[in-house]
Amino acid sequence: MFQSKVPGVQILGKVFGQQSEILSPEALSFVAKLHRLFNPTRKQLLQAREERYRAIQAGASLDFLPETEHIRNDLTWRAARPAPGLIDRRVEITGPVDRKMVINALNSGARTFMADFEDSSSPTWFNLIDGQINMRDAVRRTITFANAQGKEYKLRQDGKLATLLVRPRGWHMEEGHVLVDGERCSASIFDFGLYFFHNARATVAAGFGPYFYLPKMESYLEARLWNDIFNVAQDELDIPRGTIRGTVLIETILAAFQMDEIIYELRDHSSGLNCGRWDYIFSVIKKFRHDPRFILPDRSAVTMSSHFMDSYVRLLIKTCHLRGVHAMGGMAAQIPIKNDAKANQAAMDKVRADKRREVLAGHDGTWVAHPALVTIALEEFDKNMPSANQFHVRREDVVVKAADLLNTNVAGGKITEAGVRDNISVGLIYMANWLNGSGCVPIHNLMEDAATAEISRSQLYQWVRHAARTADGTVITPEFAARILKEEADKLDRKSYPTLDLAVKYMGSQMTGDRYDDFLTTLCYDSIIKTENGPKL
Repeated sequence: MFQSKVPGVQILGKVFGQQSEILSPEALSFVAKLHRLFNPTRKQLLQAREERYRAIQAGASLDFLPETEHIRNDLTWRAARPAPGLIDRRVEITGPVDRKMVINALNSGARTFMADFEDSSSPTWFNLIDGQINMRDAVRRTITFANAQGKEYKLRQDGKLATLLVRPRGWHMEEGHVLVDGERCSASIFDFGLYFFHNARATVAAGFGPYFYLPKMESYLEARLWNDIFNVAQDELDIPRGTIRGTVLIETILAAFQMDEIIYELRDHSSGLNCGRWDYIFSVIKKFRHDPRFILPDRSAVTMSSHFMDSYVRLLIKTCHLRGVHAMGGMAAQIPIKNDAKANQAAMDKVRADKRREVLAGHDGTWVAHPALVTIALEEFDKNMPSANQFHVRREDVVVKAADLLNTNVAGGKITEAGVRDNISVGLIYMANWLNGSGCVPIHNLMEDAATAEISRSQLYQWVRHAARTADGTVITPEFAARILKEEADKLDRKSYPTLDLAVKYMGSQMTGDRYDDFLTTLCYDSIIKTENGPKL
């Protein structure tokens, strides 16, 4: 076991080579201080989430908060001006923190790169600590990589590198390899703390700053917690307050009612909001999974033109521009399709149409998951957004009520057996990969991460619980779902998916209409711990 040399801190994962530099006594002391100060509040806020869900389950309605009406109605306050490297964010590429991906993303021509410790990374100990090494080297522009065939990757020398942002894991996650005073460290604090400690000064010296994406929040109080952590972290390293910037993903239905308040809590550190569309759909299903009025059709039918999705986008753009911050668009999940020119063209046409819709709606930038999509997204934003952003597009015409955000009717949407099979297939393949250390997986010509897998398993739970019917009249019973689960699992090669049986077990547990875990990642996480620290499962 690695000896941390920090009182009260235990490292349960194996540590090799440069990893010990990341886990230095100074860095671990910094993380431990943040954890001790703020973990009690984190746990209280997670308990508040549970209480809020129980209230919704008991019939409480969702609406804009009366206690914060004064913040929404005050049209005079603004958040911080965009920080260096974050003025023009027209195309952002996202991806996991492995070394080759980091180099390719920084070189991609996108304006920014979100290096992701969250939904597109499987939180194995190796992935996390090597990811921190990769972040350190990327900030200092020393990162290189050579694959097994000897091909070398290095950063472009023309100065046109993407600005780096980092997404730590959400408040619900804990880091099982690190104990502080006998309890698991907050994964959010662990990811943030290590990156900030090692790189805050170096990012400023490189011309940008310690910039973050903040995921999965459900209330403005959770944003306040991040802001408090930012202030203490900056004070500890004698870095001016306001140097950190955080973009918040609005990817829960509860946060959609608190956009103004979230920006307000982070206002000196805010760099805007992002439409985390896939997690948002997941959240809507999750928070209303008990209510048959919120049953959604096949995932493919729930598009951005659906009333509740369009309403959320329009409200986000209006809110951000009123407060002087970026309104970022969502992810294009398509990836290039090799050896099928017609299918590839159709996929790229979908990306182009999606990005055109976003820029014309008033978004200041968008997300792509593959370097090949950067050019398409840039073309649409360059053509329709000649300025660095669209803060001047106020969208004062937009009026979004609670009923709009909760109107989940999808015109023409149907549940089909193909949709059931697709959800099960995606969930199985993704979970099998995640359990084996890969969190960003191409499936059926789409780049899937934890958010899209969450939609898949949540829909299956919802359909089974409410005995929904497919378009041909078949009732989706637990037995029907179990049969398709077995059929889809039997199509997969267990040699290619060594953790498939475990994925089947976990997927099956969510398809009875009874058990529903808050997150796939928390459901499966201890299996990663056991695999790494004990016999292979």
